[in-house]
Amino acid sequence: MSRQADEVLLGFTRALRAAGVPVTQDRSQGFLAAAAVLGAGDPRATYLAGRATLCAGPDDLARYDPVFHEYFGSRDGLPRPRPAVAPPAPQLSGLPLGDGDGEADASDEVVRARASDSEVLRHRDVAALSNAEKHRLAGMFATLTPRPPVRRTARHRRWHRGQVDASRTLRSSLRRMGEPAEIAWRRRGVRPRRVVLLVDVSGSMSGYADALLRLAHRFSQVAPSVETFTVGTRVTHVTRAMRLRDAERALVAAGETVPDWSGGTRLGETLRFFLDRWGQRGMARGAVVVVFSDGWERGDPALLGEQMARLQRIAHRVVWVNPHRGKSGYEPVQQGVVAALPHCDDFVAGHSLATFAELSEVISRA
Repeated sequence: MSRQADEVLLGFTRALRAAGVPVTQDRSQGFLAAAAVLGAGDPRATYLAGRATLCAGPDDLARYDPVFHEYFGSRDGLPRPRPAVAPPAPQLSGLPLGDGDGEADASDEVVRARASDSEVLRHRDVAALSNAEKHRLAGMFATLTPRPPVRRTARHRRWHRGQVDASRTLRSSLRRMGEPAEIAWRRRGVRPRRVVLLVDVSGSMSGYADALLRLAHRFSQVAPSVETFTVGTRVTHVTRAMRLRDAERALVAAGETVPDWSGGTRLGETLRFFLDRWGQRGMARGAVVVVFSDGWERGDPALLGEQMARLQRIAHRVVWVNPHRGKSGYEPVQQGVVAALPHCDDFVAGHSLATFAELSEVISRA
């Protein structure tokens, strides 16, 4: 087998291990050997080779089938083997070198300049990427360094400027038998502000679901106060899955948890359920709530508007992220967007890695 096929099969063994199947190094090598004999290009042969070499009991067999279908299947939004094909050659643009006055003639040299492949990929719409480009983009999420927003606390702490700490200054003076002491200063302390991410995983958002969950995973890794939910026809709490260190394992775990993947969109009903069960009790109170959705609402838009107004009253800031916001010619005419916008503090784009970086700045400044 080729090295590319080996990498795909070894990736499957790692997914099995993440699902709880005790795949050892010997079993992995046996799986590669069996797949080479039976033919790795045949899905049925690969399936049988894995069952024969990677599973040691009934519990392993029960876990094997769903992981196999999720890894090698065609279900949108979930990680699957992505063939590493060569990226298209970048276009070269000729830049003439002029003289000191800025004038150039036909005999001037031509400088060949091109944009970095990674920089071009950062600005591409993630829904329009090929499988190989999505695989490269997945590795680029590590370049995002979101900073959690902060809030002031009631307690004070020592600082080199700010308010005079009269109590500490007086105690220092008493220790000196009443002699003047150095003035002590203080300021209010800060704590990370909770961030709540509501990710729409309905059918209209299936092209962006994988990237948005990777973004949620990145936020969860750098800020412990991040809570993640998926919304569609139901609300699913996936914070535990997003806390897994490995992004691929986190997405597989989230995919196994979410029951309404690529379904319909009932944002009003799901938002009401979220507020009744989690938000009103304190999770959204004083938090930065980020809604990732294109606004295609199958339910009553008036209900969505009511729940967004309710959310705005208890949240510190509400940010709506629409993947179509940054595209040329876009107009916010969808019923869900029209109902929600009056109750949003920020309405930003979210279709590329570059817009994800801008969103990170919006959240950190909230």
